[in-house]
Amino acid sequence: MPIPVLVSWSGGKDAAWMLHRLRQGGDYAPAALLTTFTEGYERVAMQGIRREVLQAQAEAVGLPVIEAWQPQSPDNASYEAAFASALALARARWPGLAHIAFGDLFLEDIKAFRDALCARHGWTPLYPLFGRDTARLAREMLDGGLRARLCCVDTAQLDGDFAGREFDAALLDELPPGTDPCGERGEFHTCVYAGPMFAQPLRLAGGETVLRDGRFLYTDLRLA
Repeated sequence: MPIPVLVSWSGGKDAAWMLHRLRQGGDYAPAALLTTFTEGYERVAMQGIRREVLQAQAEAVGLPVIEAWQPQSPDNASYEAAFASALALARARWPGLAHIAFGDLFLEDIKAFRDALCARHGWTPLYPLFGRDTARLAREMLDGGLRARLCCVDTAQLDGDFAGREFDAALLDELPPGTDPCGERGEFHTCVYAGPMFAQPLRLAGGETVLRDGRFLYTDLRLA
């Protein structure tokens, strides 16, 4: 029998492709998504994706969402407390749940942080995409039908003109040297709206683009 697994879900392409690969593999059965939101903004932490857009994504992939709520400008302690509370809620709902999958690609320090955090709470982390060549992975996603838009750009690493653009072959060709094709170093974040993991695509409309903290450009994507 496939092992039930909780899926760490940001609303972006890496999490979506990780879910797709989990389902393809057959060894694990995704039971729910876990998403961290920021209080007061009602948006996904880092990506800035609206809660209602993420809920529409969850409906499209056919999984419920466990919500972790963190304060604005959180420190590690507040993030870990929110994450631990969400894990406890997930385990109370699905008592046999002990694995959680992440879409991380190659950052060893982030993986080590997650490993330690999960170990403290008795969970086993999984990294289905870790170690993949990100240039090949980005093309694989596109060839596989994944569709996403850039919802956040770190202007300290990438020109702000990329904000709101489609994540497609043209964008990959235009990324400057040194930029990771999947944005794994935080150069950009995406909002996925279609792909083989979705029962039906979402219709998104682009709103205004706003600069936060002097460097992060967020493009407001709404359900059309």
